[in-house]
Amino acid sequence: MSTTTQLDQLKQITTVVADTGDFATLKQYAPQDATTNPSLILKAAQMPEYQSLVDKAIADGRKSGATGPALLGRVLDDLLILFGTEILKIVPGRVSTETDANLSFNTAALIAKGRHFIALYQQQGIPRERILIKIASTWEGIRACEALQREGINCNLTLLFSLAQAVACAEAKAKLISPFVGRILDWHKKSTGKDYAPAEDPGVLSVKEIYAYYKKFGHATEVMGASFRNVGEIQELAGCDLLTISPQLLGELKSSTAPLQRKLSPDRAKESPIGKLALDEKQFRWLLNENQMATEKTSDGIRQFNADAMKLEKFIAAKL
Repeated sequence: MSTTTQLDQLKQITTVVADTGDFATLKQYAPQDATTNPSLILKAAQMPEYQSLVDKAIADGRKSGATGPALLGRVLDDLLILFGTEILKIVPGRVSTETDANLSFNTAALIAKGRHFIALYQQQGIPRERILIKIASTWEGIRACEALQREGINCNLTLLFSLAQAVACAEAKAKLISPFVGRILDWHKKSTGKDYAPAEDPGVLSVKEIYAYYKKFGHATEVMGASFRNVGEIQELAGCDLLTISPQLLGELKSSTAPLQRKLSPDRAKESPIGKLALDEKQFRWLLNENQMATEKTSDGIRQFNADAMKLEKFIAAKL
């Protein structure tokens, strides 16, 4: 029996990222990086211990002389950056900050937002190397990522559910992708009515396929499994480049000392029989359309994030 926790064993082979906006959690589990999204920021902004950040964003916004929708937009952006800045005082690596979900099909607006976030972080003294701009894996989002990456602005392509999306992201030179393991499982459980063991979990299999493709064809884009439903999914992906894990599951990994086996490695992935995918916009849209789960979960995810962004907007508007 190992005396090392599964979390510590995992950290030996995979970069562990915390999926939270809660600073106390970050201190407890000492991840390398952290990711946030509108749902997590909404949750954190309503916690009394983070009231000071909300107050600061509002005070700075008022000082700017902005009014009406411009003031609200400014406060919301500032709030994301303030959370990111605080997180970077705790984690040694990077933080992912999400672009507005309602821009998911607007390449020019996503590029502008990515540049704007980087400028706001620079005002806080944070270099761009420590920031990942999170963008949904739509065709337009991937094109925005391609433009931002050329400027040295690193992107995390999120809401990713298919190999076609992953290949397009890699070809756009995205720094990192976040395939959503748990949401793929949710869809399959709902559509088939059956449970899946971690080794047969469709979300796990999707990440393994993407990882194998990237390593086999020499793509530098990092694979970060995300949105886990249980510890078994994480254990099946031990060895993946990165895994972003919720506080509850980090706790479960920390409380177990069972040995953790490495399941993914670049060498094994290179032997995969997977073939190369030829992609242009037409083929991308066709393959995504042919994949019912990926089509539904991408659009559903964008809607969910937008709904939470609107709740956050309402919450801040009430304070203004």
